[in-house]
Amino acid sequence: MASKLKLYDYTDAPSPRRTRIFLAEKNIDYDCVQIDIREKEQLSDAYKAINPRCAVPALDLGDGTILTENVAIATYIESQYPEPALMGATDIERARVLEWNWRVEYEGLMAVAEVLRNSSEMMKGRALTGPQNIEQIPELAKRGAFRLTHFYGVLNTQLSNNDFITGSDFTLPDITALVLIDFANWVKVPPDESHSAIWDWYKKVSARPSAKA
Repeated sequence: MASKLKLYDYTDAPSPRRTRIFLAEKNIDYDCVQIDIREKEQLSDAYKAINPRCAVPALDLGDGTILTENVAIATYIESQYPEPALMGATDIERARVLEWNWRVEYEGLMAVAEVLRNSSEMMKGRALTGPQNIEQIPELAKRGAFRLTHFYGVLNTQLSNNDFITGSDFTLPDITALVLIDFANWVKVPPDESHSAIWDWYKKVSARPSAKA
């Protein structure tokens, strides 16, 4: 690539952390611009011109092209920087990576977001990301906690039979799940002691240098 990548980020937010870890695993240098979502900078006209979805991350590829969703960013980066492979080396491996990444997102991260966004005082009137103000629904917080604890059982079973989520290699869903576990601590719904395979895996992946990105 001729131009340097630019990441629109907010250090404390889980979603852009996924992109930072992916870029760190690839050892890619990039510029970083902080968008303070606590101060609602994501809703400013200046940032709406960059990402009309009013969310982070957003990755500027250096030619005016901007990608605004984690899997899209990962897919593009993987195509440009194929080593180390983080999205599978064969067709079936790539399919498994996408399958499990979706499950971790939908059954895990979205469940945590349901809890946080529908119970946090800070999120009143902002129950969903984006330009629209949406009110909280407290019942969704309870549903999110139920969904999350169920998913821990699914993930624990998968990790009982594999070194990493999709097999012997660290891939995209491991990044997503690492962020999930740390994010779940925010809402005080972490895996419990019975999920020993999750905790063994978590110790391993959180020790990777990229986890500090």
